[in-house]
Amino acid sequence: MNFGSGGDDPLGWLLMRELVGAIDQGTTSTRFIIFDRNGDIVAVDQKEHEQIFPQPGWVEHNAEEIWANTRDVVAGALAKAGLEPSDLAAVGITNQRETTVVWDRTTGEPVYNAIVWQDTRTDEYCTEFAGEIGIDRFRPKTGLPLATYFAGPKIRWIIDNVDGVRDRAASGDLLFGTTDSWLVWNLTGGIDGGLHITDVTNASRTLLMNLETLDWDPEILRVMSIPVEMLPDVRASSEIYATALGVLEGVPLGGILGDQQAALFGQVCFAPGQAKNTYGTGCFLLLNTGTKPVPSPSGLLTTLAYKLGDQEAVYALEGSVAIAGALVQWVRDNLGLISSAAEIEEVARLVEDNGGVYFVPAFSGLFAPHWRSDARGVIAGLTRYVTKGHLARAVLEATAWQTREVLDAMRKDSGVELMSLQVDGGMVENQLLMQFQADVLATRVVRPKIAETTALGAAYAAGLATGVWDSMEQLTANWQQAAEWNPDMDDEVRESEYRNWKKAVERTLNWVD
Repeated sequence: MNFGSGGDDPLGWLLMRELVGAIDQGTTSTRFIIFDRNGDIVAVDQKEHEQIFPQPGWVEHNAEEIWANTRDVVAGALAKAGLEPSDLAAVGITNQRETTVVWDRTTGEPVYNAIVWQDTRTDEYCTEFAGEIGIDRFRPKTGLPLATYFAGPKIRWIIDNVDGVRDRAASGDLLFGTTDSWLVWNLTGGIDGGLHITDVTNASRTLLMNLETLDWDPEILRVMSIPVEMLPDVRASSEIYATALGVLEGVPLGGILGDQQAALFGQVCFAPGQAKNTYGTGCFLLLNTGTKPVPSPSGLLTTLAYKLGDQEAVYALEGSVAIAGALVQWVRDNLGLISSAAEIEEVARLVEDNGGVYFVPAFSGLFAPHWRSDARGVIAGLTRYVTKGHLARAVLEATAWQTREVLDAMRKDSGVELMSLQVDGGMVENQLLMQFQADVLATRVVRPKIAETTALGAAYAAGLATGVWDSMEQLTANWQQAAEWNPDMDDEVRESEYRNWKKAVERTLNWVD
């Protein structure tokens, strides 16, 4: 299955090489992972980047630091495996979505820090754009509500608040991209002819792309006063875009997927009705809905799942939870309740239950299915009885309850009753959390052998474009189960606990005027 044009060269020489690299540019770190044809990891290198919090609710990254770290981890993983770039058949990119970078095409310098998907500074813009119609003004076209989560309002904030940007943007001197676009541009020459593209999955997270045309929507650009000259070309998720330069000299770039769509692809959820949940900084549940977008009256996002070459695009329903693993980090770094993320399970096992405590981490408002930017975090149900063990358990349970809310909405909108949920991400190593997740969903939870499904999905997309894998069936054959958890909770207990959780959620609302 070769989605590249290839010119006069059928790329047969690539088939001799069966190693594929994946740049996984995440919210807290950047990794480079090399996979073999079986989907097994050959080498990995990782480097964290600074989290910048200029004001409450503001979250930024240094885009130049991310690019430097990307070069470092590519070189690091290759060195660990004793490989040269020429040993790779292809490279794919997966990235934190919605995070917004604007840079100068002639100098290569960002005009401002990258504004991260968690950032809430654009709340007033979203209210302005909603007007009298409301937050669903653009949902029929984009599948998304007007929310601070998405990239479009972040672009507008940079245009309005950084000196000189408005005129430079209109003249075509400035480029916008999510971090995939920033990396591709740099990997393909930067100021010397760098390629300015994104894929349909990342474009679908901007609030600017029309789900039907798979291109930027002129009306929305007009309403948000965003020049189309800033925007990247929208491409398929799997095709040969270009050949990399520099640290990946000569390697074909063949795949781009937003991180959650990459995880869906890496979990080989290729059939309508298949779903996965990724437990990372946030928590993201995606359901493959096939080649037609499914509208969601229940607060889910209608989004692109992937597009392979010139084939029809595949769509998904998504429920996005802003804070999952980030809550464990907060408990570690801000409260000092634990010394490492892994310790949260050990502390939580000191007690048998949550002691009546519920932790709703609405640090940046509530995402799906509520979409309430006025919400802020609460710990409810505190008594003198409560210990740090109860708090630790409430921290883990928060991720499971938020997932339950999303899955309930997904069942309602899709009419699909999931027989099992495929899971991945850093938190799936937590046995207590996974068992509790199965309990509150009343659904079997399954973990694959290769937990790095986000990077694997990007590698699969790139490998399909270059002929490392011939078919989707080959990818499905690679998938192997590593563990499963089955529900073991009384129905009455489950629903009683869920009612308490919903009461706690109500306490978070209307906090910000």
